[in-house]
Parts: sequence; C-alpha cells; structure tokens
Amino acid sequence: MTPSLPDTYRHRGQRRSLVTLLREQRGIRDERVLAAIGAVPRHLFFASAFEAHAYQDKAFPIGEGQTISQPSTVAYQTELLDVRPGQRILEIGTGSGYQFAVLCQLTEQVQSIEFNPVLYERGRQRLAALGLPTAGLHLGDGSLGLPALAPYDGILVTAGAPALPPALLRQLRIGGRLVVPVGAADLGQQQLLRITREGPETFAREAFGDCRFVPLLGAAGWAS
Repeated sequence: MTPSLPDTYRHRGQRRSLVTLLREQRGIRDERVLAAIGAVPRHLFFASAFEAHAYQDKAFPIGEGQTISQPSTVAYQTELLDVRPGQRILEIGTGSGYQFAVLCQLTEQVQSIEFNPVLYERGRQRLAALGLPTAGLHLGDGSLGLPALAPYDGILVTAGAPALPPALLRQLRIGGRLVVPVGAADLGQQQLLRITREGPETFAREAFGDCRFVPLLGAAGWAS
C-alpha cells in the first residue's frame, strides 16, 4: 500500500514502536498481524488535530458515537481470525476504515459493511486516498451480513452484538471463523467470542475474556 498522503519517517518510527509494544507487552504473536499493523499509517485515520493520539494504544472517538479501536484490540481480533492469503473475509462495521486496511494487508478478498452513511462515506474517501479497494465497501445492515458474497472464511465484528447474529453464522463456510463481541457493554457483560463452523449445523465456541465495544446496530443488533 502506497499512501497518497504524508507518512513521514517519524510516523514510521512510531509504528515500529507500536509493533514492539504489541509484541512485548500485549502478547500479540502472529508476525503477519504485526507486519500488517506496521504497514498501515494509523495517523491518516485521524483528524490532523488529533494526530498525536494515533500511535497510542487506546481507542479514540471518530464521530457519530463511534470509535477507532485501540491497536491492541485490532491486532488481537485479527490474530483470532487467523487470516490467510486468498481467504474471503467480511468485516462488520467499517467505522474509520483502519481495521479494513489491516485486513487488506493479509488477503486481497476483504468486504466491509457499515451501518452509518456518514461514516461509510468518510471511510470510502479515506481508503480511496490510501489506494485501498473501495469496491469492497458496502453501506447496509451489517448484523445481517452480506449474503450475496457468502460464504466467508472469516467474519470479524467490530461492535458488540446482543447475541450471536444468526445470519453471520449461516454465511460462514465449513471451517470458517466468526470473531464477535457479545453482550451489553454498559452492563459490563461483553465477551469476545470465536465461533468456528464445524459442519452445516455444528459450531464450536471459544471465549477470550471480557471486552468493551460500541453497540452493533441493526435488525440482529441493538436498537439505534
């Protein structure tokens, strides 16, 4: 990826420091994921006034009641998804576009769907400026997935669902993985889950601890 906007030596140094933090202090072990984080200029997903926050390991508001997830969360979810080259991946909740950009470092077949039209348009413009494939971006109800392009090897949900969205389970191929936060964040009950489709009606469930994400909106999400 060759950004068309400034990405300076200072920014690249900040990314190297971020990758070191993720590896040595946050427990991220997948070197492909670390390389993807190191390749994406996160500061270009921030307004220039807030650029100083870009390489800190924290979430940050992006407007419309949404946030850009902290880098360790992006890295951890991506690691759990275990993306391989050539796999077809669906992201639910484009948001700033940062997670989409990271996934695009790992496979060329990434689709992403955003519920909020303002964030969709901002993300589309930002990702186009970075030379990323905006044909993979969609506006719609991500809680229902993107059945027209299913099945997927992996589905990554960047917002907390009240329960496992049935449509997303159906859109996994056999062996595919769904990484999704489930539960109510305001009640402190969200858990990060990985669901693997083992057969047509058989799913294995793994839990990876408590988490906190903005709510997933839509027909199979929380009311907007």
